[in-house]
Amino acid sequence: MASALCKSASRLRPVQIFRRIRVSSDLLSPSSPSPACISDGLRHGDLSLLRSFFSLNSGVERMKMDQRCLLSTSASDTTSKPNSGNPETKSSGENEKSGGSESSDGGSDQKSDRGASGKDVRGAPVSWMSFFLLFATGAGLVFYYDREKKRHIEDINKNSIAVKEGPSAGKAAIGGPFSLIRDDGKRITEKDLMGKWTILYFGFTHCPDICPDELIKLAAAIDKIKEKSGVDVVPVFISVDPERDTVQQVHEYVKEFHPKLVGLTGSPEEIKSVARSYRVYYMKTEEEDSDYLVDHSIVMYLMSPEMNFVKFYGKNHDVDSLTDGIVKEIRQYRK
Repeated sequence: MASALCKSASRLRPVQIFRRIRVSSDLLSPSSPSPACISDGLRHGDLSLLRSFFSLNSGVERMKMDQRCLLSTSASDTTSKPNSGNPETKSSGENEKSGGSESSDGGSDQKSDRGASGKDVRGAPVSWMSFFLLFATGAGLVFYYDREKKRHIEDINKNSIAVKEGPSAGKAAIGGPFSLIRDDGKRITEKDLMGKWTILYFGFTHCPDICPDELIKLAAAIDKIKEKSGVDVVPVFISVDPERDTVQQVHEYVKEFHPKLVGLTGSPEEIKSVARSYRVYYMKTEEEDSDYLVDHSIVMYLMSPEMNFVKFYGKNHDVDSLTDGIVKEIRQYRK
C-alpha cells in the first residue's frame, strides 16, 4: 500500500510543477510591466507596479526551483526504469545481453579449447590430477590384493608340503630272518648277505615280460652304482613260484641278466614266510594244467649292510633314477 501511494505521488508531482511553470511563464508574457513602467510608477507613487514586479521575480525564482525538481525527478525515474518507455533502449539492452551471452559462450569455448589442449581447467568437475589420483589408487588396490592372494596361496602350499616332526614310530616292519636255497644249491640265511648293500627283487622265471624288464634295469643300475660310488651292491632274485622254479631253473635264469645276480628258491612254506616278512603279494592266475602266471608285487628293496630296510623302488623308476636314488641313500648312510 505504501509503495502504491509513493508511486501515485511521484506521478502527480511533475503535473504540479508543470502548472507552476505555466503560471510563471504567464508572468513573463509581453503583457507584464516593463522596468521603465515600474520606474515611472515609483515616481508618481504608484506601488501596484512594484508589487507586480516583486511577484514576478518571486515567480521566476520559484520556476527555476521547480525546473530543478522536475529534472531530478525525471532523472530518478530514468534510473529506476531505463527500458520501460523506450523500446529502442530495451532492444539495445537485449542485444547487449545477447552479446554478453555470446561473449560468455566464446569464453566457454575458449575454456573447452583450453581443456582439450591438455591444460588443467580450473573449476572443472574432473581434472587430470584427480583422474590420475583415482587411477593410482585403483592400481595400488589391485596390486595389494594380488600380492596378498599370492602370499596366501604360498602359505597354503608350504603348510601342505612341510612335514611336521613328531615322535619316531620306529623302523619299517620290512625284512626279517629267512632260510632259502641259493642257485648253486647252498642254503643261506639273511646273515650271509650282511656286510654289503643288497637289492632284493621277487619274481618268477616263467614271467613273460615284467620280470625280465625289471631284472635288466636292475643289472644296468648295479654297474652304474659301481661307477658313481665305487660300492658293490649285491642283486638278489627270490622266486615266488617254488613249484616250477627249481634250483637249476633259477640258476640258468639269473645268469642271463648279470653275473653277480644271486637266485634264491625254497619250499612253498619258506617262500610264503619270506614274502610275508617283506610285505610281498603273490598269487597264481590263469591256471591251465602246468602253465599259469603269478601275479605279484613289482618292488625292489634296498637293504643296508646290516640287512635293514632302507628304501623301496617301484616300476616307475628307470635306470638313471634308480641309480641316483641308491647312490644318494648310500652317501647319506655313510654320513
